[in-house]
Amino acid sequence: MSARTLEKKAPLFDRIFKPEHIVLENGHSVDRPRSRMYLLLAVLAVCIFIAAKTTGFDFAIIAKRFGQLGVILGQIFHPKWSFFPKVVPPLIGTIKMSIVGTVVGCVVALPMSILASSNINKNKPSLLIVRFIISVIRSLPAIVYAYFFVLVFGLGTFAGSLAIAFFTFGIVAKMLYENIETIDMGPYEAMTSFGATTLQSFWTACLPQILPQFFDNCLYCFELNVRNSSILGYVGAGGLGLLINERVGLRQYNDVGMILLTIFVVVMAIDLINDRIRAKII
Repeated sequence: MSARTLEKKAPLFDRIFKPEHIVLENGHSVDRPRSRMYLLLAVLAVCIFIAAKTTGFDFAIIAKRFGQLGVILGQIFHPKWSFFPKVVPPLIGTIKMSIVGTVVGCVVALPMSILASSNINKNKPSLLIVRFIISVIRSLPAIVYAYFFVLVFGLGTFAGSLAIAFFTFGIVAKMLYENIETIDMGPYEAMTSFGATTLQSFWTACLPQILPQFFDNCLYCFELNVRNSSILGYVGAGGLGLLINERVGLRQYNDVGMILLTIFVVVMAIDLINDRIRAKII
């Protein structure tokens, strides 16, 4: 009986988990671990099944309501052009919120990222505290901050700007201190050995190395914040989100289509401008 026939008759458990015995041409034998692909697929299938049951996910409901989805999408993809003048004021508010929040968040993130860099800050307790603060701040989405600041400062774009600032700070500080930890420390160490302070050494030797990445992170966050600030109005933080919530509530999906088209055009324009700026600074 051939080895292949014996392998087929081996128990399923042995074929999956036990290593495959291979005899080489020189007479030596090795054990090659068997693939765990089938096991991983089985575990993935079980996880998907449990998640679907827990969340109430049902393909039958999707199939049943698919026609209604088509009706709504059909109205969204036929935007009402006469509604555009009403989109402009909240759109301007959204862009203003994004600019202010991005600038404030990035400015505050720069010194905090220096304190969170292990190659600059040698004080272990303060390093851990600063990193913990950054991790806590970046763990919450912008809309949660917006809801909190609306409760504290009231409705309006001020609460939205603060929410964007906190959100931007968490992202930029995290990305920047990781960039700082990868820079060439030779010039910094040379300046400190000649008696320069930590701030003087960092400003002269390290800052020129991280500035391109810092500006790139700021531009990325600005693109992200324009999209994020569009939904902050759902909790009363101003911007286009309030208008979207209003038109959805009135089932005016043609107006929603105009709002979404405007957001798309603005984001694409910002993306093109940022690409030009990146080409100049990086």
